[in-house]
Amino acid sequence: MFPTKTDKARDELQGGQRTLSQRERALLLMADGRRSLTDFSPLFANRTEAEQAIQALMSRGYLQDAQAMAAAAAVPTPMPVPAVDPIRIATSADTFDGKRSLATTRMFLFDICERMFVRRDPKFALQMRDALREARDREAMLTIAALMLSEIEKTAGAERAESLRERIERLLPLAEVVH
Repeated sequence: MFPTKTDKARDELQGGQRTLSQRERALLLMADGRRSLTDFSPLFANRTEAEQAIQALMSRGYLQDAQAMAAAAAVPTPMPVPAVDPIRIATSADTFDGKRSLATTRMFLFDICERMFVRRDPKFALQMRDALREARDREAMLTIAALMLSEIEKTAGAERAESLRERIERLLPLAEVVH
């Protein structure tokens, strides 16, 4: 299954209208007809939960299966674009001593978005910048970070994605413990 946005989803993603949760909006941002259920799974605890969320959005008219649409229109299914060789970026072991905050995390994610996606995938970069502007809590930041790290892992490799994941964990405020 390769979900893609419907007009209803595009309307939801426009400014001013907020009827879905941050996680559902993140799914809509990623749904481009080229990503499969596997690509959405990092946003959820397990693959089944991701599948249920996608099915719910499909039943509510926000997503449609790109393959089913193509078959119905008798148009060949678009072939995935082959991945280019991963970009090797030297990482430095920085010793960040700053205060943990959402603002610091947001700025770091904006920086990563600019460095990693603007030239390679401007549409994805725009979607991530919009999502970062809307993120108001730790969970929303983690959702956006998971989307970005998933793409980084595909293009720059697991090692680069993991180094960024560790940095994000050092920047984000600690999770609040509810008693």
